[in-house]
Amino acid sequence: MIALIQRVTHASVMVDNQLIGEIGAGLLVLLGVERGDDEQKAKRLCDKVLGYRVFSDEEGKMNLNVRQSGGSVLVVSQFTLAADTQKGMRPGFSRGAAPDEAERLYTHFSDACRASGITTATGCFAADMQVSLLNDGPVTFWLQV
Repeated sequence: MIALIQRVTHASVMVDNQLIGEIGAGLLVLLGVERGDDEQKAKRLCDKVLGYRVFSDEEGKMNLNVRQSGGSVLVVSQFTLAADTQKGMRPGFSRGAAPDEAERLYTHFSDACRASGITTATGCFAADMQVSLLNDGPVTFWLQV
């Protein structure tokens, strides 16, 4: 399971010109689910994302996690993170989980974020989404379990 996290001052996601998820300062999490992923991996990745210290403390050092910073999380499914790009000029997606399993684990990850007490917004699984964000830094990390 892969999370591409971006520290943002704000982020939102729209589907069919309708706003379906929005946060202020916090983390935009683009989530890719791979074959073989399970609930345990989803929970471990959630804990890692929420605990990852990417927000600045009073001294300007990245020592605070999203909870400590008072931020929120926007989780957006992105199957392209599981792409195989090693050969050719077209990505392969055989490493990605089947859609029904990916949706189940995406929901599990999002629910785990909510259960931790973090304000969590989501995109719409498998929809054509328009994601807007203002990356703060920019600060972007690839996390994988």
